[in-house]
Amino acid sequence: MCGIWALFGSDECLSVQCTSAMKIAHRGPDAFRFENVNGFTSCCFGFHRLAIVDQLYGMQPLRVKKFPYLFLCYNGEIYNHKRLRDHFEFDYQTHMDGEILLHLYDRFGVEKMATLLDGVFAFILLDVANRKVFLGRDTYGVRPMFKLLTDDGFLAVCSEAKGLTQITHSMSEPVKITPFPPGHFEIFDLQPNGKVKSVKMDRFHCCTDEPKHAVYDSAEALGKGFALETVKANIRILFENAVRKRLMAHRRIGCLLSGGLDSSLVAATLVKLAKEQELQYPIQTFSIGACDSPDAIAARKVAAHIDSEHHEVNFTPEEGIKALEEVIVHLESYDITTVRASVGMYLVSKFIRKTTDSVVIFSGEGSDELTQGYIYFHKAPSPKAAAEDSVRLMKELYMFDVLRADRTTAAHGLELRVPFLDHRFSAYFLSLPPEMRVPKDGVEKHLLRESFKGLNLIPDEILWRRKENYHLSLNVMLIHNDAL
Repeated sequence: MCGIWALFGSDECLSVQCTSAMKIAHRGPDAFRFENVNGFTSCCFGFHRLAIVDQLYGMQPLRVKKFPYLFLCYNGEIYNHKRLRDHFEFDYQTHMDGEILLHLYDRFGVEKMATLLDGVFAFILLDVANRKVFLGRDTYGVRPMFKLLTDDGFLAVCSEAKGLTQITHSMSEPVKITPFPPGHFEIFDLQPNGKVKSVKMDRFHCCTDEPKHAVYDSAEALGKGFALETVKANIRILFENAVRKRLMAHRRIGCLLSGGLDSSLVAATLVKLAKEQELQYPIQTFSIGACDSPDAIAARKVAAHIDSEHHEVNFTPEEGIKALEEVIVHLESYDITTVRASVGMYLVSKFIRKTTDSVVIFSGEGSDELTQGYIYFHKAPSPKAAAEDSVRLMKELYMFDVLRADRTTAAHGLELRVPFLDHRFSAYFLSLPPEMRVPKDGVEKHLLRESFKGLNLIPDEILWRRKENYHLSLNVMLIHNDAL
């Protein structure tokens, strides 16, 4: 988790414009840097760093001796960078996962580069030799990026919109700030004066397609066909692989644990793999809510079952209301459901940052959309309609649940990791026959539950536990306080 910011073709003094970049300082509390571009005095990069990988050489914009004409500013993690490095025999100069972007771009160009990245990312890549600027964002938009582009070619890019709202430009009319679309890349021509012209915007990956990088994956071979036992085995293989690859970190790893199915599966698999890899610390799990609520009790049971170091965070209605303004500022959204769901996650993230040394935080986001976990899926007119709506929800995640999860953790300098949104795992699940994915026997996420049945990974009562409405619980708390 970092904060990236860049300007191309600024008409205003860069030292004035750079103050806007400080609005995203929370995303990278470990260090920051501003850097001008030689030969393009109206261009500038800003970077706020949260050091997770290669703490010595991890500052950005990343530049290496082999490619002195390339400047890279990116936010994210590339989980397959070592496998790609070894496969293509690239000569690395750092230990940074992001260095793989420079080598892939030099060898294959930006589109193939993007298709080969297994991870979450938002990047700004400048090639001064060929006078090109490239932007790109991962399939689900797990890492955020916004852009401002004026009619006369001034481009400003930032991890959060708040870093662009006070940018000055020569246009007399307001200029729209837009989120960069997930799964896309954009190519700009760089003019001698530093301004740009967009020449291509295209999609490099869709959530329903198996990613191109799957051929370089370390997961064991999957079974063929759609026999139930084969499918269940494949789901387990890909989910465990999704968690394993996300253990890439030089900082302590923890996990949010609500006591529901999704976070419990993530936490249990994380603890299992951490022990296998002999991490030198116990995995910390974190839950939040009212004391002795159904979620809190369920989370305790899971934590005891998997032997995690568990922490409970309780908050009062007053504390929830007090946090609302801060939450909305970080979300940059007034969406009611998103705001409601963000209060608890914001407060537990605050607790993690202040009282523990966990920095890399796993979570269960994306499962409801992927595995048809919402109650209304029971009323879908057909399996085909349910499957189509699941894809719609996946494509919109960047505006809602993924936005919430990123902003509430980044607000406190934490890095979020979401195994359910692994490219290969999610593409496989969405490729299954619609009839296999619908709720069965009155239970949503039936296929996911069945896949982990009988393994004792989590308690059976949690594996088959129905979804609790945390939003409703929070509403009751707030309404009760208002009545007082």
